[in-house]
This record gives sequence, C-alpha cells and structure tokens, in this order.
Amino acid sequence: MDLAYWQARLDDLRATHHVPGATLAVVAGGEMYELASGLLHRGTGVEATTDSVFQLGSVAKIYTATLVMQLVDAGQLDLDARVADVLPGFAVADAEATKTITVRQLLTHTSGLSGDFHLDTGRGDDCVARYVEACKDLSLDCPTGSALSYSGSGYVILGRIVEVITGLTWDQALNERILTPLGLDQTMTLPEEALRFRVAMSHLGGPGAYPEPAPVWDFQARAAAPAARVLATAGDLARFARMHLNGGAGVISPGTIAAMQRREADSPDKWTLSADAWGLGWTLYDWNGVRGYGHDGSAVGQFAYLRVVPEAGVAIALLTNGGSTRQLYADLFGELLAELAGVRVPEPFGPAAEPPKVDWAALTGTYRREGAKLTVTEGRLLYEFVDGMEGISPPLDVELGTVTPTVFAGSGAGPSFNDDYMPVVFSTLTDGTPCVYVGMRVTPKIA
Repeated sequence: MDLAYWQARLDDLRATHHVPGATLAVVAGGEMYELASGLLHRGTGVEATTDSVFQLGSVAKIYTATLVMQLVDAGQLDLDARVADVLPGFAVADAEATKTITVRQLLTHTSGLSGDFHLDTGRGDDCVARYVEACKDLSLDCPTGSALSYSGSGYVILGRIVEVITGLTWDQALNERILTPLGLDQTMTLPEEALRFRVAMSHLGGPGAYPEPAPVWDFQARAAAPAARVLATAGDLARFARMHLNGGAGVISPGTIAAMQRREADSPDKWTLSADAWGLGWTLYDWNGVRGYGHDGSAVGQFAYLRVVPEAGVAIALLTNGGSTRQLYADLFGELLAELAGVRVPEPFGPAAEPPKVDWAALTGTYRREGAKLTVTEGRLLYEFVDGMEGISPPLDVELGTVTPTVFAGSGAGPSFNDDYMPVVFSTLTDGTPCVYVGMRVTPKIA
C-alpha cells in the first residue's frame, strides 16, 4: 500500500464527511497497515493515533460467535441443541419458542426473539445470567425459524451459554480463549480496562457539520457486552479478522472457521447492514460474484466497519467516533476494496431514477410487533413506539421513495446507517404472512 496516498485520502474523506476521528487498519499481501486521522475528542483536542481504542458496538457479536464455535469445535456444544437443554431454566414469553430455539438460530438471527430488550442488570459478574433470567418476558418479532430478524438479545443468551459451559464470565472467556492467545492486548470489554489507553469519545449531531462530544462516553449496560461491547484498536480488530483469514491460527480449527462463513440464512433487507445473508455469526456479502464477510457496529456516536475478502487475503477495519460515518465508509472502502481485492461495491442506496410501478394495495396496512406499530399508506410509513417502548422517541413519519416494487428508501427519519435513506423492505415469513423490515427487524402484518 502507498501509505502516504491513503493517509491523505483518509484525512480528506474524514474532513469531507465531518467525522471527528477515524482509525484504519488493513491486512493485505500478508502485511498489516495502520493509519489514524483527526481527533478522539473535539472538546479536548486529543489526536487520534493508531493505538487509540474505540467502541465496536455490534461487531462484538463476532467475538461471541467465535467463542461459541470454539465450544462446538471442542465437542462441548451442539449447534442444533435446544437452548433450554443447555441453559437450565431458560424461558421466553412464548412457550413453544422456549422449547424449540436452538443455538444455530441464535447465531443466525432466526430465533424470532425481539432484538430491542435493553435491561441494565448491574455491574456484577452475574449480570449476563440476570439478563437471561429476565428474558422470561421477552417476546417474539416473528415465529421461531420463520425469518431472519436481527436480535442482540439472542447474542446475550449466547454469551450466557459460553459462561455456563466454560465456568467463566463472558469477559474472562473472551480474554483467556481468544485475546490472550492471539496477543490482542489492545482489546478489552470493560470501561476500567479502557482507561489504560487513548480512548475515543463519542460525538453526536446532525449531518453537514462536525458533531459535538456526547454527554457520556458509554451508554451500554455490562450485560449487553456479548452483543454490543468490545473495545479495541483498528489494528487489533484487523488482527482478529486475520485469524479468521488464516484458518483459525490455532485458536479454532480451519473446518470450523470455514463453517462460520457458509450461508445459513438469507437476508431480505440487504441494505441496512449491507447484508446479503448470514453465516454463523458473520454478515455475508456478494460483491458482484466476489464473496466476502464482516460486520458493522454502532455504539451511540461511534461506528465500526469490518470487511474481509478471503480470496484476496484482505481485511479492512475502520473505527469512527461520529459524523457522517456511513459516507466515509462507503467512499473509503469502495476505493480500498477495488484496489486491493478487485471488488466493486454496490451503488449508494436510494430511490430508483425511474421508479417501477408499485402494487400499494398489497403493501398498505398495519404491521405489529412488541414495541412497534407500523402503518403503511401509499407512499408513506408511520413508525410508532408502543408497549414498553412507548415514549422512547416521537413517531417517525417517513416518505417512501421506490427502489424496487418491494424495497423503499425512507426519508425524513433522521440519520440512518444508509446515507440519507432508511431501507424499508417488504417480504413474507415462511408461512406466507406479509411482513416489513425496518432496521433489520421484521414486523408481521396484522391488518
């Protein structure tokens, strides 16, 4: 890599998209390259460096998936085991789901479990166990196995499985079984561990200007960690990805590494997380015939992007702390993947220049799941928070621009993962029930 060129490119794109600070790590040609740009904290003026630590958000799910697959590798866990058989006393609100949800379904987001269950169970070592106990009231977005619906709750339950089988807390298991063997000494899970490093501050604000420092640094409860809290440098994240590129590097077997990358569940919503499908933990991509895997993550005000192209031996990690990060990712990764792996990424998501005809009669109606009510009329979506989520945010009144007859670009919803538009995708469950995806969560039609 021409480091001078890419440093200038990172600096330019970061400034263009008003991202306060960013770090980039690239594995290519068997080498590791690391770059940094901007500020960790606009209030203090501390500069970003390659050894700066950021919050990875949902990229944490890949670490949990790797721990789970280590247990499968060792014969200590069956992918198709029922969770109720692995975790004595496990229960969710739906009695049938309690009896049937499997480990594989949790890994592939096909359990149907609601992904918006946020509960602070304290800072003790029993926090994950207490969260899973509270899942007895957790509802389903859709029947188990009927659709892919993104669920952070499912990954906290996977974290508890790791704890029960290993006899360690999830944090200890990650450290002892993955971080220490790989020498990832700039990766951690707890805020008090992060204080040893240069830590990125979250920033919040609208598009078109630099955002301001958030009121607090970390919004996550400790129990959410298996789904949403690993902290690392971009270099350490790329080294973790390199372990997967290199067939497990002695941490996990090559066969199990390959199994994690196989297609397990199709994703009707291919835009919110750029997901064509899901493997055993990994988000899977198909870039015009070139296969890849990775994951996105967001903590409030911080965003992480990881892409791996196995055929080219390339892994790219980008960590950011606010601003129009999706645009920075799209521009930078589009250029890097083209040069290093011959990948042509899709065009930015948005309405079609010549919109196709839409059968609105088939789409309009009311869609309902726990916590959310969606009302679709011709050309519009009203998204309301209800039940236990009532009052968390004002209703979203979204205009629907047509992409395809069943895919729409929602505008007026505020910042989203996809530039200026929120993907709204209509599909069906396996039993034929119509449904709609917003934010990778599925909501069935009820009227």
